[in-house]
Amino acid sequence: MGPEPKGLTPGYSLGLLHISPNSAGNLNDHRGHRRFITQPLDSLVSLGRRVRVQRIGEWEAMSRGFALITGASSGIGAAFARKLARMGHGVILVARRRDRLETLAGELGKQFGVDTEVVAADLANPTDLETVEQLVRQHPNLEYLVNNAGFGTGGRFPKVALTRNLDMLRVHCEAAVRLCHAAIPDMIAAKHGAIINVSSVAGLLRVPGSAMYCSTKTFLNAFSESLSMELRNTGVKVQALCPGFTYTEFHDTPDLADTFNRSDIPSFLWLSADRVVDMSFRGLKRNQVICITGLRYKILIAILRIPWMRPLIRRASRRRQQG
Repeated sequence: MGPEPKGLTPGYSLGLLHISPNSAGNLNDHRGHRRFITQPLDSLVSLGRRVRVQRIGEWEAMSRGFALITGASSGIGAAFARKLARMGHGVILVARRRDRLETLAGELGKQFGVDTEVVAADLANPTDLETVEQLVRQHPNLEYLVNNAGFGTGGRFPKVALTRNLDMLRVHCEAAVRLCHAAIPDMIAAKHGAIINVSSVAGLLRVPGSAMYCSTKTFLNAFSESLSMELRNTGVKVQALCPGFTYTEFHDTPDLADTFNRSDIPSFLWLSADRVVDMSFRGLKRNQVICITGLRYKILIAILRIPWMRPLIRRASRRRQQG
């Protein structure tokens, strides 16, 4: 194995994919196999800004394809990125916080030797969403699409700003639909691929104070189930991942900081992001379309969906609002 180079080899762009000179002679490096030598990684796409990290090792392996993860800067999205990189997949990290993405990309490139691309984008912004959609449509070897980007709001529907409700529709529903539509044709052609739409157990319930969140996650569940039926026997799997309370930054945002208190939730209902992702992959192997994370949540959902439980939920909600 030769010494690590001190400089960075320049590259050139081919559409939205950046190719280094070491692979320019054979685009199959990005389709059939990827070469890992002591040369820099392909530039990371960051809406026009490129960031480089070093390739490590000196070996060749069959490519497992790329995975695109939205909402990848923290929590479940970052856990998916680490899991997929550990499996040998190149990862395309999409989120609003470029600095977080660049840090994660550097970590994954150094630890696992995989190609990484960074796209700083707000999927509630039509221009940014179109950029990501075109990246998905033009990428030559996308094997996994993880629609994880999302957020919650606190308070009754009319109390939440209309703009936030519409943003939630775009991020949870429109973005998932557009990215799935962009990814599926090539996955069908390859007879292989997987789409994971990160939903929530809230999509299986009706909870006062979460009208938009429950509704958008319900859409993701129904969309995923219908899509899975359409894609049967194509080699493309679809999953709606329905986690419960997860230790992430989700509840720390300004939208929820004043209405949610972690101490109100029993400790046994909380899961780590890594465990949620592990359950997702186990469910994917078992062809579970609606993947509820853990037996405790399956039991809880079954109980809460009993018809006479709904009046009790509404009553408890009213008491909380009055308290």
